[in-house]
Amino acid sequence: MTRQEARDHTARDHEQRDQDAALSRRTLVRGLALGAAATVAGPALAQTGPAAPPTTITTPPRDFGPHGAPTTYFWDPDIIAVDPSFNDLAQPNTAIKRLYTGLLWAEGPAWSAQGRYLLWSDIPNNRQMRWSEDDGRVSVFRTPSNNSNGNSFDFQGRQLSCEHLTRRVTRYEHDGTATVLADSYQGKKLNSPNDIAAHPDGSYWFTDPPYGGQLYEGEPDAAGGPSNAGGKLNPRIGQPAGFQPGKRELPTNCYRIDPSGRIDLVVTEEQVPDPNGLCFSPDYKKLYVASTGKGPGDTGPGGKGEIFVFDVGGDNKLSNLKKFSDCVVDGVKCGPDGVRCDVNGNVWASSNAGRAVGYNGVTVWSPEGKLLGRIRLPEVCGNITFGGPKRNRLFMAASQSLYAVYTATQGAGPG
Repeated sequence: MTRQEARDHTARDHEQRDQDAALSRRTLVRGLALGAAATVAGPALAQTGPAAPPTTITTPPRDFGPHGAPTTYFWDPDIIAVDPSFNDLAQPNTAIKRLYTGLLWAEGPAWSAQGRYLLWSDIPNNRQMRWSEDDGRVSVFRTPSNNSNGNSFDFQGRQLSCEHLTRRVTRYEHDGTATVLADSYQGKKLNSPNDIAAHPDGSYWFTDPPYGGQLYEGEPDAAGGPSNAGGKLNPRIGQPAGFQPGKRELPTNCYRIDPSGRIDLVVTEEQVPDPNGLCFSPDYKKLYVASTGKGPGDTGPGGKGEIFVFDVGGDNKLSNLKKFSDCVVDGVKCGPDGVRCDVNGNVWASSNAGRAVGYNGVTVWSPEGKLLGRIRLPEVCGNITFGGPKRNRLFMAASQSLYAVYTATQGAGPG
């Protein structure tokens, strides 16, 4: 090697070392910036817009299962405080847990305080499931369930079920018998009762949308009915001998079952189209009703994924109808289904944002309708309820799975 060649080689070595050093500095600075951003965000980490599949919520993808790595953050990264007051409702040192998976479509979670178990519906599988609090065991609770959807418990600890297949509301008594509370209104069959709430005066309030008219979740109408206008579907297939399908006859209303057995119309389809979930405020002076999209064969106005609120009078008459929330978060429609209140009057609503990954789960609203926080789940969430021995655990029936997370508040009312 000549002297000039040696000088050129040395110069190239210096240039490469300078490039490597610059790259290392850039990598270090970028890493520090990302770390600082994550530290600043803390529990109030916001999602700026919807992501499209197959993007996951976290990177690397989070395993919610029992064998997944534990969440070691002081705040679960999928519990998001939109407003600082949410920090008083969320429990910091706890994580979202997937308790069970393998369902077809999970709905209607309800907590039995006496039995210390959670039951819920797996509608297409025509069964109810039970999760036992003492050992975490999951078993089939009731099969067939008549394609039950919403469940609850009344003030006497009796289970209430809304059944799609039989188009009725059923109560299971302490002696093991079943009582049909409602199956018609003014001589016309109900559509498919969906959700139910008990009132301290002994009455039961329930919604009656048309979703049980789907082949997947109940039985379509008899030939010529709204969900089987062409008559090509056979609703008797898969049903017991002698089963007689019916036709949809009523609008999508809400009803009250009086302790005397009388059934009263309390919310009309024109007021809240396609009513779905409902719940009372802690003092039973307000009734919240979620309005979702059109069901099979629905010719009514159709819901728009909103929550409405009424004042409840001493005579059980509803008044002062208001839109509580349009359930739009960051420009994303977080369609509500099930709703529950905590003891402070905040409204917890399940969220179905469809393909907007990161917006499915639960939204939490103040009594004034202000968004306080969100809980992100990797699946569409249908229904929620508070339970656990202290009623401070939120259970979430989400598509194929059951999730739970502890909170710093308690659910209001039974079931």
